[in-house]
Amino acid sequence: MTLTKLPELVPEPVELPGHLAELRAEVREFLDAERDAGAWTPGADVWLSGWDADFSRRLGKRGWLGMTIPTEYGGHGRGALDRYVVTEELLAAGAPVAAHWVADRQIGPSLMRFGTEEQRTAFLPGIARGEIYFGIGMSEPDSGSDLASVRTRATKVDGGWSLSGTKVWTSGAHHAHAFFALVRTEPVDDENRHAGLSQLLVELDRPGITIRPIPLLTGAHHFNEVVFDDVFIPDERVFGSVGSGWKQVTGELAFERSGPERFLSTYPLLASLVGALTASGDVDAGTRREVGSLVARLWTLRRMSLAVAGALESGQAPELAAALVKDLGTRFENEIVDAARLLVSIPPDPGASSGFARLLADSVLHAPGFTLRGGTNEVLRGIVARGMGLR
Repeated sequence: MTLTKLPELVPEPVELPGHLAELRAEVREFLDAERDAGAWTPGADVWLSGWDADFSRRLGKRGWLGMTIPTEYGGHGRGALDRYVVTEELLAAGAPVAAHWVADRQIGPSLMRFGTEEQRTAFLPGIARGEIYFGIGMSEPDSGSDLASVRTRATKVDGGWSLSGTKVWTSGAHHAHAFFALVRTEPVDDENRHAGLSQLLVELDRPGITIRPIPLLTGAHHFNEVVFDDVFIPDERVFGSVGSGWKQVTGELAFERSGPERFLSTYPLLASLVGALTASGDVDAGTRREVGSLVARLWTLRRMSLAVAGALESGQAPELAAALVKDLGTRFENEIVDAARLLVSIPPDPGASSGFARLLADSVLHAPGFTLRGGTNEVLRGIVARGMGLR
């Protein structure tokens, strides 16, 4: 057995440049002032549930959105590690980042890689200002994480494409201006199921689009079903090359799977847990070991994620390493929830407005989705195994 791609799986370690300490301090000062003013209440899993368009616009004015977008498109021409520092601080603070999240994380970089000049000009400045929001149109009913089985079809018509089908679990589609839809533009090839797929840039106010809510058990509305009924998509909204959808999507997933959101969704709960244990004044050795183990693993995951960010900054697309970060990180997020429930006698309280009980309640409610979104952990392990030559 030969591990053919081990170097690709393990990017070079990265150290944050010293000048980023000043940026980190600036972001922390801003977030402290926001919290002190009561602008928002820290939450768990905020990159899904914390939708606050005003907050996103305030970040845009600070220059903390579109950081890696070139200045000629309204961005700030900074590096991926600059953005990493800002993202890390926002998530650790439990700030409401959901409105701009998808657009800033992967749509902007993808437009720079595959978009036309017209597409970049149309969308990138608004993304950098925190004024244009995107969703992701990949998953479909009955398809799970098997994106090769998508049935949403785009048929060539005069001047564009006629789009019909359904996308599901589309976070924020009821607020978003647009999304990238992975669609089938050619019949299924049984020998290569990934062939014949393309991406369309779909503006969600087009005639023929219906957006239906998929509420959580709590009644909260984050997810949606998006139905297309012969929706006309002009040729200038084809994203990248027709037939190259699978290659483009897998490149985007390196951005989606490797960031600090894959292990920091429940960090505010971990910080609150440490605070609650410290306040109790009676922490036994077993509890110390449990918390110490969580903190050690958090630091390891951060180092792995930083290595992927460094690889992305150098122009690489480390899909295997990103899949590994996502697999390990989302399991870790669930283990924080388990530890919080076992180590502190305060039960989850969906009625609480803030504090440990509120963070625990939010984390418990969101935890089932951690290992599903962005590709199930089982699928990710298959990707890693194939990439290493194990199957």
